[in-house]
Amino acid sequence: MSTVIKHNDGFRLHCKGASERVLALCKYELNENGEMVKIDKSARKKFQSIIDDFAANEMRVLGLAYRDYTKKQNWNSSETGEEFETNLVFIGLVGIMDPLRPEVTEAVRKCKRAGITVRMVTGDFKLTAKAIATKCGILTDGIVLEGKEFQAMKDEQIEEYLKPDSENKLQVLARSSPDDKKRLVELLMGLGEVVAVTGDGTNDAPALFKAHVGIAMNSGTDVAKNAADIVIIDNNFASIINSVKWGRCVFDNIRKFLQFQLTVNVVALCLAFIGAITKAGTPLTAVQLLWVNLIMDSMAALALGTERPTDSLLYRRPQGMKGKLITPLMWRNIFGQTIYQLTWLCATLYARGPNGQHLWLPNTECSWNPGSGEHILRYPIPHYTFIFNIFVLMQLFNE
Repeated sequence: MSTVIKHNDGFRLHCKGASERVLALCKYELNENGEMVKIDKSARKKFQSIIDDFAANEMRVLGLAYRDYTKKQNWNSSETGEEFETNLVFIGLVGIMDPLRPEVTEAVRKCKRAGITVRMVTGDFKLTAKAIATKCGILTDGIVLEGKEFQAMKDEQIEEYLKPDSENKLQVLARSSPDDKKRLVELLMGLGEVVAVTGDGTNDAPALFKAHVGIAMNSGTDVAKNAADIVIIDNNFASIINSVKWGRCVFDNIRKFLQFQLTVNVVALCLAFIGAITKAGTPLTAVQLLWVNLIMDSMAALALGTERPTDSLLYRRPQGMKGKLITPLMWRNIFGQTIYQLTWLCATLYARGPNGQHLWLPNTECSWNPGSGEHILRYPIPHYTFIFNIFVLMQLFNE
């Protein structure tokens, strides 16, 4: 970034930016006496050594430079300003420490345990990014690429670094541009991954908008927050873990309710069908079914839909794009419960002793001739009430 201001009888251009890039634009330096001298190879080597030392200690390094112009230039003659950012005078280096929050390392560990791959995409110097990524546990056995290397690669080459089973997994992308971030998101989405992007700067906006879930920090720019789907109020990466837990919890609660509700409906439907084809009447009346759906199922929905998340949710793999709402295990539970409940309900409906009396309900005559389809109940109300109570209690145990 460069700024031009009026200075004495001319103009002065002030420049700051990535240390190695600013240094490459400089032809002169200010020595200890404030005099402008030409930069030789030994001076460049010294400055580069200082940059590497700062970066290895997790500092973000900025280079500062300037250039004087004796007369006014046509500053609009260059769209990028590169025409004027040449032969600069190097002032010095600034190392900025941005310490990690103490909870970040643990949050990254929990993400990995939950099956989430965490990658760092930053504009920082390669050594700075590497040091920070190593400290917080992002960089383990993978590789670090710089933006210029990333830009020179074809999509097929990069995809080899992004595959889960790759020996050289891309874990850190340093000195990246907004286009690099967006391209990385697009490639991951092309591989079928569910991609979430966090960021707080304007240069993060394209990637935040492109990702499946864009997560902006509350302290970030308005551009980033408008491009994101979620804004983290406390500016804490660890809050992402809470959102993952809540997301999985809500998904599980929906599944639990679906499994419970489908079991209730399938059993009631099958029981009504069996009663109809055997001419045994209606085992569950309309009022009883209404009570089940309005009272019992509503309470069950509240109970199953408001369970809070636990850390155990982080011990399993993500669902991914191919996750099904109703799994084969759920179908097994639904039909298993259906068969179990229907067995007891039919036994209750048709249980008849040798004397024609119901086996479990005294003074209830149960005479059924399969040939004629006749089914006689002298006192049907206690019989059907008994069936209804069994139905309700089995649903409660199933819940």
